[in-house]
Amino acid sequence: MSTIENPTREKRPAARHVVARADEIVPGASRLVHVEGRDIAIFNVAGEFMAIANRCPHEGADLCKGKLVSLFESDEPGVVRLSRHGELVRCPWHGWEFDLRSGKSWCDPARTKVKSYDVAVEHGARLIEGTYRAEVFKISVDDDYLVLEL
Repeated sequence: MSTIENPTREKRPAARHVVARADEIVPGASRLVHVEGRDIAIFNVAGEFMAIANRCPHEGADLCKGKLVSLFESDEPGVVRLSRHGELVRCPWHGWEFDLRSGKSWCDPARTKVKSYDVAVEHGARLIEGTYRAEVFKISVDDDYLVLEL
């Protein structure tokens, strides 16, 4: 069965959820959050926040308990360099490593990955002002009856 995309269907905007204060997750740390029935691991990598699904696809370990590691690269035998410091998480059970930016596994990048999520840091006043507006109605009290004015 194939899936046919409907080009006229409008893409629904992503739902936004405030999950923590930025200063609650210090650099090098992680936090598990629950959003719409999903367990999501948020990591602070040198002040940049990245989020992935919390469960390792191998055997279900909590990735938020994994260690942040760097990428080891080598162009020739005996010469190793580190890059992307702290941008990979190592599964605490079996050592599988996942890229926090893409969710791809370094063990099997073509077939294995975890869902990655966009994370933004926004100032509290901006969140309050935001695009969200509550409809306001005037209410008055007349002889113990509430009157709602539309």
